Amino acid sequence: MEKLSEKDKELIRGSWESLGKNKVPHGVVMFSRLFELDPELLTLFHYTTNCGSTQDCLSSPEFLEHVTKVMLVIDAAVSHLDDLPSLEDFLLNLGRKHQAVGVNTQSFAEVGESLLYMLQCSLGQAYTAPLRQAWLNLYSIVVAAMSQGWAKNGEDKAD
Repeated sequence: MEKLSEKDKELIRGSWESLGKNKVPHGVVMFSRLFELDPELLTLFHYTTNCGSTQDCLSSPEFLEHVTKVMLVIDAAVSHLDDLPSLEDFLLNLGRKHQAVGVNTQSFAEVGESLLYMLQCSLGQAYTAPLRQAWLNLYSIVVAAMSQGWAKNGEDKAD
């Protein structure tokens, strides 16, 4: 698992400090963008509230629970910047779970784009090119581990 530079860690921690305190609204921005980029992803969410539209999903308490979980994963990554390998098993398992519910790995790129969009919207002028790159570096580490888990789950199913 790759490591982040000290500068990347500093930028990520500083930007997450305020965002991490109010996770759900920021997560809603992120998922709204994700569904703009790929409306087909709505079909992966099966709750008592039908997720036929972005608004349906975003008004579903069950979906908002999912948003919270995603934001907690980001929070965990930020909290473990000095020891990202400690999250590897968790991220591998998360990749397996995503493969099992029909998420394809191409969607990981759209999630990354949505994360950057949320950061840009939320941070305004504090969202700089170095900050964007720091988050991209972190996200690429997270996605690499999740993708390994995703692929491993697919291999297990083929056996």
